[in-house]
Amino acid sequence: MPDTAHTRTETTDALDAVVRVLRGRRTAVLTGAGVSTDSGIPDYRGPGSPPRTPMTYQQFLGSETFRRTYWARNHVGWQHVGRTEPNAGHRALVALEQAGAVTGIVTQNVDTLHVVAGSRRVIDLHGSYDRVVCLTCGNVVSRESLDVRLAALNPGFREEQGAVEDIEIAPDADAVIQQTAGFRVADCEICGGILKPDIVYFGEQVPRERVAAAFAMVDDADALLVAGSSLTVHSGLRFARHVAKAGKPLVIVNRGATRADDRATVKVEVGTSEILQGLIDALV
Repeated sequence: MPDTAHTRTETTDALDAVVRVLRGRRTAVLTGAGVSTDSGIPDYRGPGSPPRTPMTYQQFLGSETFRRTYWARNHVGWQHVGRTEPNAGHRALVALEQAGAVTGIVTQNVDTLHVVAGSRRVIDLHGSYDRVVCLTCGNVVSRESLDVRLAALNPGFREEQGAVEDIEIAPDADAVIQQTAGFRVADCEICGGILKPDIVYFGEQVPRERVAAAFAMVDDADALLVAGSSLTVHSGLRFARHVAKAGKPLVIVNRGATRADDRATVKVEVGTSEILQGLIDALV
């Protein structure tokens, strides 16, 4: 049986360490997949996560086969993400923002759960899963409206894969299924161009204006709290490095190592929901 007393002590000690740094400081928050695991969305690199090889932007752009595979798997998986609910960590960040302790959130997640929970100042660094953009004319449509078209083009495909509860789903709504041959992909209804989910793929650049807005949010704060991110990719790591270089406190809450551990003022390896909930009583 797990040693619950030890776990409580570990969490309390971690919370105390975080509070000592953040008390009295206006804090920006950078979140990663670890914040959403308690909502039932798996992360990419946390302890125990299966190895994943996400599709790159170059693969998606350069191959009809890759696009067919992506949309077939997404057709199965996207509704799983849509049915998830914000967890205690998301709700705690709402309360901290309302109290003025948190100035805003830069999230690497595409699940929209911060906004669903009620956070007001959120920058979706990597986009959001519920929008689709045409790479030719720039038209944007909802993922829900595209689903109607994909279902009509591929009757019964989703049902043939079985219950979504039995299928491994990646954080970007990618369902791990093997049979994608024959799946029909929808093109842009306006110009016939390639449709892509409005998320930043591996190998793709985050839009400059979005990066600038995120840096402005981080610069406006007195400290940065990284919650649930290994900071493996540069798009998130740069903010941690920026804050550390500026001499501001950097607090990291993440199970497992991150690429900024050596720059952190405090690093704790406990669940993000527990720490974020604990910050309400300590900082509000």
